[in-house]
Amino acid sequence: MMKSYKLDLNSIERVKGFVSAISNFHGYFDLVSGRYVVDAKSIMGIFSMDLSENVELRVLETNEEIDEIEQAIRPYLPQNS
Repeated sequence: MMKSYKLDLNSIERVKGFVSAISNFHGYFDLVSGRYVVDAKSIMGIFSMDLSENVELRVLETNEEIDEIEQAIRPYLPQNS
């Protein structure tokens, strides 16, 4: 089951914090911006994206509890959601 979330990663600090948080989980996580897709655990991949707009996190496959993942990414959700 895939779940997706919009994220606001518009600063170096937010990208570093997000990668640190998501790296604690096993599974497949992609970040999507338009037609461009990168591994959400790849800090270099994320910095190659246009971060001026929100990006989409796709949780593709994980054995972790989705509640734990949602708690970890909560600080990176857009402020208006």
